[in-house]
Amino acid sequence: MIITDTHTHLYSEAFDDDRADMMQRTLEAGVSRLFIPAIDSSYTASMLQLEKDYPKHVFLMMGLHPTHVKENYIDEIAHVTEMLNSHKFYAVGEIGIDLYWDKTTLAIQQEAFRKQIKLAKQHKLPIVIHCREAFDEIFEILEEEKSDDLFGIFHCFTGTLEQAHQAISYNMKLGIGGVATFKNGKIDQFLNQIDLSHIVLETDAPYLAPKPFRGKRNESSYIIKVVQKLSEIYQVSEQKIADITTENSKAVFGI
Repeated sequence: MIITDTHTHLYSEAFDDDRADMMQRTLEAGVSRLFIPAIDSSYTASMLQLEKDYPKHVFLMMGLHPTHVKENYIDEIAHVTEMLNSHKFYAVGEIGIDLYWDKTTLAIQQEAFRKQIKLAKQHKLPIVIHCREAFDEIFEILEEEKSDDLFGIFHCFTGTLEQAHQAISYNMKLGIGGVATFKNGKIDQFLNQIDLSHIVLETDAPYLAPKPFRGKRNESSYIIKVVQKLSEIYQVSEQKIADITTENSKAVFGI
């Protein structure tokens, strides 16, 4: 069984003490395709090192995370542009809008999101969207930018069924992770109304660990718990969940 984790921060400082062991557990669990989102330029070197250490399993994205859109965001976007021009990446991400932590940066978050969507189109790459308390703001920009060359993943989707259909209408797959296993996660109540062709798996490690690890450090091997939950929700085998979601990830990332 080949499982794809479409969103995992394996370069995070949370893994500095046991990264090799964590990676071994991940690969032994059959999670052999790992897509790595960027945060800002301070993490680029450690991302490149991770790719060098696990070249058959690690696939990098490049982008500026919305919570890291600060006064220097123009310099950060310049770094994203330079990296996209000089190195192979599989998506522009994670990008988007986050109004949970700071609403005062909305205008520059919107600007950074638009600029990075244009970079993705220029490089014919998917985007990977971070959305927190910002569905309306995200959808407004996706509506402006919608086209055949706009596609990607709505990372950590936690919206309503209506919002799910709207995201899918913009050529987005829904990234489903640990939240699907939470008692109050809500998406488990309607996921079976969304065809599996629109779903990809993710962990967002080291964040959002699934039950029974909720509240602890997440890691990519725990995606097995998400596979098990989706197997229950869709009433199909875990093998079928793994196969279909991995094929969906290939359709997005081209590998």
